[in-house]
Amino acid sequence: MEVYGNIDSFESMGLVDGPGVRFVVFMQGCPLRCAYCHNPETWSNEKKIQITPTELVKKISKYKTYFGEDGGVTFSGGEPLNQPEFLLEALKKCKENNINTCLDTSGFGDNYDEILDYCDLVILDVKELDAERYQKLTGKKIDKFYAFLQKCQEKNVKLWLRQVILPHYNDSKESVLKLKEFASKLKNVEKIELLPYHSMAKEKYKKMGIKYRLEDLEDMNKEKCKTLEKLLK
Repeated sequence: MEVYGNIDSFESMGLVDGPGVRFVVFMQGCPLRCAYCHNPETWSNEKKIQITPTELVKKISKYKTYFGEDGGVTFSGGEPLNQPEFLLEALKKCKENNINTCLDTSGFGDNYDEILDYCDLVILDVKELDAERYQKLTGKKIDKFYAFLQKCQEKNVKLWLRQVILPHYNDSKESVLKLKEFASKLKNVEKIELLPYHSMAKEKYKKMGIKYRLEDLEDMNKEKCKTLEKLLK
């Protein structure tokens, strides 16, 4: 009997969730409570869309002609590692069907050893590198992030690193160079991306009755973010 996955939504033609054209699976459930999260609707483990790995791969396969050489499927969220059994089975079935696989994760989870064997790429969200600041930002300790990263190193998994840049928080040259130094010590980092913070999710929080912690923070200047990204080259 197959395990069911709880899914928030799908995107059939994603262009920013890994290389090429991607079918993106936004999985339900996340243990982190990042101050800038723009998908609070994915936090809970409630059953929105339930699907088996076989049903999911059948759905993904309809879009294979659009993938080309680089595209494939990206498991995002929420936090995909929140549903390890389903994720593993779905990844296995994707590989059986020659579908390129990408995991977009914060690295906050358990039981991912075998999962990484079926990932062609991991997009790792670097929330924060300092333990104290990480806990303030996400509500959790940083230990699991580093444990996941260590396992990626052991398995030599290809990595893209992403960090959200917030005004007056980590939008300095020093902060970006710290990220660059961190990345330089890792294997298989193919790309580092800086994502400018935006406040478009404010209305979602209001409707859901959740306090938005960054209520008074302005959006990150995109041009400044691009300038900072040049420091990573």
